[in-house]
Amino acid sequence: MKLGYARVSTEAQDNAAQFAALKKAGCRRIFEEKVTGGRWDRPELQRLLEQLREGDLLVVWKLDRLSRSLKDVLILMEKVEQAGAGFRSLTEAIDTTSPAGRMMMQIVGSFAEFERTMLRERTRHGLVAARKEGRIGGRRPKLNARQQKEAVRLVNSGEKTAAETARLFEVHPSTVARLLARSRLEK
Repeated sequence: MKLGYARVSTEAQDNAAQFAALKKAGCRRIFEEKVTGGRWDRPELQRLLEQLREGDLLVVWKLDRLSRSLKDVLILMEKVEQAGAGFRSLTEAIDTTSPAGRMMMQIVGSFAEFERTMLRERTRHGLVAARKEGRIGGRRPKLNARQQKEAVRLVNSGEKTAAETARLFEVHPSTVARLLARSRLEK
């Protein structure tokens, strides 16, 4: 039996193209997941692996839908092989039911991992360059400098608790806790 696996990284993304390709490939059942490929705790993928039987075929639209790391792909391929099943990636035309297909899967997985590593490196270099120019990434603070000082003063003076201060400024209590911790370190 052909079992399909479709994955997108976020709720906002659509996997209709994956579903259509998997249906066209003859998948009777398709397991859908909306979670990043870098995470190992993917319940639908685990359910699929548990249901694989000898002679089954795990089909994905593209290899990176299965995992983003060569190590994880190889671990998954080992589980597929232990179940006596095969693997097919439609986009890369990889089919592990043959020795040449298994070799191709490893080569393509290596290139995908290399590409991700290069992207991470370029991103890191870009962030370093931006910091040197005085730009800082991340979210903007919920409270401006004056509000931060006032929040710390209210809690430290005992006028308000941290929770009351958070409600007053309409922020999460952890925001106030971080401000207090930072003010203690600066002393």
